[in-house]
Amino acid sequence: MIETIYADIGYASLTKDGQMICGDHVEKVQCEDGSIVAVLADGLGSGVKACILSTLTATIISRMIAENLPIANCVNAVAEALPVCSVRHLAYSTFTVLHISTSGMLSIFQYDNPSTILLRDGAEVEIPFSSTVIDDKTIESAKIQLQKDDVVIAISDGVENAGVAFGGASYENKWGRAAIVDYMEPFSVVGFSAKTINTILLDECFKRYVAEPGDDTTALTLCIKEREQVNVLVGPPANVADTHKMMSLFFSKKGRHVVCGGTTAKIAADYLGKKIVDDPYIQNDPDIPAMGKIEGVDLTTEGVLTLSRVLEYAEDYLQDNRTYVQWCYSRDSASLMARMLFEEATDINIFVGSAVNPAHQGAEKSISFATKMKIINDLKDRLEDMGKQVRSTYF
Repeated sequence: MIETIYADIGYASLTKDGQMICGDHVEKVQCEDGSIVAVLADGLGSGVKACILSTLTATIISRMIAENLPIANCVNAVAEALPVCSVRHLAYSTFTVLHISTSGMLSIFQYDNPSTILLRDGAEVEIPFSSTVIDDKTIESAKIQLQKDDVVIAISDGVENAGVAFGGASYENKWGRAAIVDYMEPFSVVGFSAKTINTILLDECFKRYVAEPGDDTTALTLCIKEREQVNVLVGPPANVADTHKMMSLFFSKKGRHVVCGGTTAKIAADYLGKKIVDDPYIQNDPDIPAMGKIEGVDLTTEGVLTLSRVLEYAEDYLQDNRTYVQWCYSRDSASLMARMLFEEATDINIFVGSAVNPAHQGAEKSISFATKMKIINDLKDRLEDMGKQVRSTYF
């Protein structure tokens, strides 16, 4: 993305009740020129056949758009590739394409999916679509220059139809696009990540379906964020002589600063010439040791146990994001750190001290140096899976 702007993309699905596999599919491709293509496809019907149709459609279109091929070529390629249903004698999948350039220009292509939603400053902005007929298919397309804090939401018809009785007997309880917009507008200005916005939207769909989705239900969200750097310091250096160098480099970085570990906090406080004091705004979690506050440090936490909890949240975030209701609103140190890393940070520097903590050693100690390093490395991997730019420096 352009130097100060970051495109945060997230997606999630509900599988139709009674099916083992979702008939919707989302494909995301990072292009060589730095742009990103994301395609939401909804295959005809449900189950395995629908999954095959949507997966082929999303994969073919995303790869071709990434190669800068015209949408007409994409539609033709999909028509030739999709297997024909033996029951309906059709080869069909709807799709929505979001292609965001490094300049923040968004290109949208839609075929038979509900119209994409653009939220800006807490209100919907109408997208100027135009229509083109390609092989008897009406393709809607639009180009729009996105701005910081814009939220774009593409949905399958399962979202619009949330509330419809299983089996589609009645549309009286259909949620509808206008009501969806009204519901999501307040959430669009909070600063949530794209994944969390998706989770909020699909949670409401699940409630409206009374826990029995009548259709595959998928949301794909794009949030335009200003780049924000977060620096995390974990553990003292292996060589005591490197302490000043490590602290100097850590605190010289722009952005916010997180210090993890009791020994590390003492070293950081000494470097800054400050004291560690109680933080009255931290809510204790019985499983997460409480830590204090250091002037000049944005968050001070315990070490391995807190990082382990954040890693658990990160792994869940990349799956169903069920624990977001815990870390999104709680004020224990693990939740605060998760919010900072998942929702706010775009670029993360992790400074890892390789000193062995004597308090963690011994036959009866459950935390080994190898365990600590694995937690840190796994967390780095999960943050990268979220699309963050992560850099580790070891001392």
